[in-house]
Amino acid sequence: MKKIKWILFSTLLFFTLFEVTAVARPIEIRWWHSMRSARGVVADTMIKAFNDSQSKYKVIGSFKGNYDEALNAGIAAYRARKQPHLLQVFEVGTQTMMLSGAIYPVHKLMKDTKTRIDWSAYLQPVLSYYMDANGDLASMPFNSSTPVMYYNVNLFRKAGIPMLSKDKPVTWDEMGAITGKLVRSGVKGGMVTAWQSWTQIENYSAIHNIPFASKANGYEGLDTRLQINNPLVINHITRLKSWMKDKRFFYGGQKYQGPKAEFLAQNAGIYIDSISGIAKLKKAVKDFKWDVAPLPVESYMEEPQNSIIGGASLWVFKRHKKSEYKGVAAFLKFLATNDMQEYWHKETGYFPITLNAYNSLKSKGYYKANPLQEVGIKQLNRRLPTKISRGLRLGYFVQIRNIINEELELVWNDKKTPKEALDNAVARSNVKLISFEKTYQ
Repeated sequence: MKKIKWILFSTLLFFTLFEVTAVARPIEIRWWHSMRSARGVVADTMIKAFNDSQSKYKVIGSFKGNYDEALNAGIAAYRARKQPHLLQVFEVGTQTMMLSGAIYPVHKLMKDTKTRIDWSAYLQPVLSYYMDANGDLASMPFNSSTPVMYYNVNLFRKAGIPMLSKDKPVTWDEMGAITGKLVRSGVKGGMVTAWQSWTQIENYSAIHNIPFASKANGYEGLDTRLQINNPLVINHITRLKSWMKDKRFFYGGQKYQGPKAEFLAQNAGIYIDSISGIAKLKKAVKDFKWDVAPLPVESYMEEPQNSIIGGASLWVFKRHKKSEYKGVAAFLKFLATNDMQEYWHKETGYFPITLNAYNSLKSKGYYKANPLQEVGIKQLNRRLPTKISRGLRLGYFVQIRNIINEELELVWNDKKTPKEALDNAVARSNVKLISFEKTYQ
């Protein structure tokens, strides 16, 4: 009898210990991202802060390469039923993710998990990029940026050029005069630009309220077609090409490495790139002073539109447990808290995605001490987005950007006129758009 009681007691004790162990073990949430180096450290710090704030969930972050590599890894993992809970995808992958059938929309996730989110407290130009046709949020904004204009204060002073306003943009006509003065003062070149499609065509079009593509830039239908071979964009690229003759503009490469290197070497007085470059420039520049100004506008544009964002958002994959989704929702909400957004903004230069965090920083005097960090935010929020300036929603957008970059290089290398290149970019891109339409219609 004693033996039977002992067996029953041991069995009960085993299952009790098992249950306690099971309860104590946190639910794991896997996040695949493209944040490396200093930004990766910041992301890891935010993950640790969430994990330390509670014991129910444990987020595990994994660097999966650059944006292209992470997207491909996520797609492959979903097909193999080994997908993470969260995947960071750059903005040009938005349409592909929306139509993939693999996504649990963020607005539905928050509703289903009863997680209260005040979407009106977010920066609306950021949210609008990731909204579906019904105005509901498909993914959670994370690292959002917009292009601005960096300039070398020392070279400006040497050339006798006044410092630029952080609120009122210079005109492109004024830019012609400024870059001319820089070159005449002995600078190798006036201006370089990173991410030429994003800065010189996509954002140029948004700021001037010019359609990049039909159907409200793709928001209103898959049967969208590119429209960048319009007179205004052709004239803009023609102007840049003409500036190459006297080095007021020179080509430093498609991405950011080349143009940034030219700016750091003081071979260019002006450098157009993402606001996310602020943190890196603070660390890299040691021998000259630099500042930030809004992107230039055409002289006729008295009230320029908002610029549009770049960066990436966080997408939630299907095929996970309800208990895990509660952890995903809790983590996303945690990332949007004031403390996390202020930390993210200060350390990386990316936007704080909520108005609460932005206003909190203002009330603490952060932008008085660091006015250059507010330039991009003001530029993004200076007007309510129109159907044209809210963003771009195109299929195969990665390939389309590559096409635009290839055609622009032919302009810079004297192989094509701006009109020929932009006409060809439209024709080639429309082939991609038609293929995407047939696949998903």
